[in-house]
Amino acid sequence: MTGDARIIDGKATAAALRAEIGREVAAIKATRGLTPGLHVVLVGEDPASKVYVASKERLAVEIGMNSVAHRLPAETTEAQLLAKLAELNANDSVDGILVQLPLPKHIDTGRIIDAIDPAKDVDGLHPINAGLLAGGKNGLVPCTPLGSMLLLKQALPSLSGLDAVVIGRSELVGRPVAQLLLQADCTVTIAHSRTRDLAAVVKRADIVIAAVGRPRMVKGDWIKPGATVIDVGINRLPDGKLTGDVDFAEAVKVAGAITPVPGGVGPMTIACLLKNTLTAFHARRG
Repeated sequence: MTGDARIIDGKATAAALRAEIGREVAAIKATRGLTPGLHVVLVGEDPASKVYVASKERLAVEIGMNSVAHRLPAETTEAQLLAKLAELNANDSVDGILVQLPLPKHIDTGRIIDAIDPAKDVDGLHPINAGLLAGGKNGLVPCTPLGSMLLLKQALPSLSGLDAVVIGRSELVGRPVAQLLLQADCTVTIAHSRTRDLAAVVKRADIVIAAVGRPRMVKGDWIKPGATVIDVGINRLPDGKLTGDVDFAEAVKVAGAITPVPGGVGPMTIACLLKNTLTAFHARRG
């Protein structure tokens, strides 16, 4: 194969998805007098989390949703946070609830996720939603895996029968994206830090999804010529620049299609949060 890989434009795809959701929200308002509502809970002053929450709030408002951010101080107790979630669970105007992670160390993240109403869990992390996904049934799917699959389906007309390697086994990305690939009839390998001869495992894949959190770990010579590469990693280098888990400069010369960092999976994650809020609205309100 000669020439560089096709760049999979996550920004453009996310903008198109947001516009489509915006049209649907406008139609719901016009025909039913209802507005889907997304509520984000932020505990503490983590700088990256504050930026994410502001961005989610802005984009939800842009497409016409009700968007509310609940900003709680870092010293908020677990009991206080659970009480806030109980209040949001009971509020019928709230369709989607997202608790921004990471939480302060004195709060048990698992207990908080378990306390969110699964029907409003737009992060798709509740054990009930994870179980529905594992069983191939309809539930709310984590946003980053959902966005990754939308980009993949845009790059490849059919995924059926293709070999896919997922690098990383986190509950947030690796495991759920592997389930989605299985549902799309891929043959799926989940690789991780303990995988023997990781380069050889990756080399046989038609699809590579890198979600390991290590900058430029996946080298160009690991990639099968013509493979499609979805780079989920967002790593900040000492000079302040962002880079993915894949060595883009090397991989772009070998792959058939590849997502850049930034501008690939990142914009899709927030667009899919809005998509999940709409999905939750329809499932709850018919």
